[in-house]
Amino acid sequence: MDIGEILYISSRLFLGSLASFLAIMLWSKTRDVAWMLMVIGTIAAYADIVYSILGLFGIATGTALLVGSVPIPALILSNLPTGFFIAAFLVMVIRKFHR
Repeated sequence: MDIGEILYISSRLFLGSLASFLAIMLWSKTRDVAWMLMVIGTIAAYADIVYSILGLFGIATGTALLVGSVPIPALILSNLPTGFFIAAFLVMVIRKFHR
């Protein structure tokens, strides 16, 4: 493993953990549905980061369940944050047009 890979892995873990920490702090202070969906999306994005890094190390290969050649956990985890962000934005849009 060279210095570039170490920098890549450590920066993704550090920034993802910082975003998740701040999201959890926000979660404890708000009960707004849209913000809670954003927080869940951020935590799901961090779960995707951790899973992809485990895949780089060969720990989480995910060969048990495949869709074509793509592992199902990777497929779900990579799209889950975007789904939560879409739901949060949809709640915000509905709230703005409903008023």
